[in-house]
Amino acid sequence: MGRGIVLIGYRGTGKSTVGRILAERLGRAFVDSDREIEARSGRSIRALFAESGEPSFRDREEQTLAELTDGFPGAVLATGGGAILRESNRRRLRDFGFVAWLTADPVELSRRLEADPTSLAGRPALTSAGTLAEIEQVLASRSPLYAEAADVVIPTGGQTPEQAALAVIAALGPMFDEGGA
Repeated sequence: MGRGIVLIGYRGTGKSTVGRILAERLGRAFVDSDREIEARSGRSIRALFAESGEPSFRDREEQTLAELTDGFPGAVLATGGGAILRESNRRRLRDFGFVAWLTADPVELSRRLEADPTSLAGRPALTSAGTLAEIEQVLASRSPLYAEAADVVIPTGGQTPEQAALAVIAALGPMFDEGGA
């Protein structure tokens, strides 16, 4: 199957949706680290943050990423937005395969998140600043980490998930063409 494909980026950039499309188009397995964490724990990400705090959640996330990258070589992996916070995760994701950083303007991300009540309800607030201000603050601190981990940046603002998936496929190059995956 070859190298895996990793999607990183802030929540609302389309990692899960684009990842499913990529996996289908390329004939690969799709795994979503946040969904896997929720399935294993029986709790939402928000509940895990509330019950045990962010450091405990990040430990769980690191362990899950290790198991998914070991257990699903060649898969399309959608990560949680904060997966890149730990150097060990950034290294693991780069070692796993091609890393695409999905991006969108903070105003677009705010609009997407507010349009999806399950997104805001299932994820913890990371600051007390409100949705748009939080996005801007968190992106300011995380963008250098996303950039460090990424092989390519794929803007998703103004694109359909299918268009974003096709942009990732184009960035993969001939080694990852649909027929050669």
